[in-house]
Amino acid sequence: MIFYIIFDLSMAVIMFLFGIGFYKSEGKAVRFLTGYNMKSIDERKEYDENAMCKAYGRRMIFMSFPFLVEIIIDICWQGIGCLIAWLVWGVLFILLLVDRHKREK
Repeated sequence: MIFYIIFDLSMAVIMFLFGIGFYKSEGKAVRFLTGYNMKSIDERKEYDENAMCKAYGRRMIFMSFPFLVEIIIDICWQGIGCLIAWLVWGVLFILLLVDRHKREK
């Protein structure tokens, strides 16, 4: 039982720290965004890198909350909370990809 709680907590902390890192990077974390480095210099000038990093940082911080909520469920029903957290996180990740695809067109 303690494994699931520690695992959920560590995933929440990792996602939260990555989110804070992106949010406070002042646009420097943009190099970690998949596909952005493949764009030409002229295409990159069209984007506000600071705003992109802040948006992705907020999303990552938000993506840490399912793991925090599911710790409570794991206390009552071992493993169920972890499974639900990963499912919710997967849905949030897919929504992030869809939103990113719409913005880049």
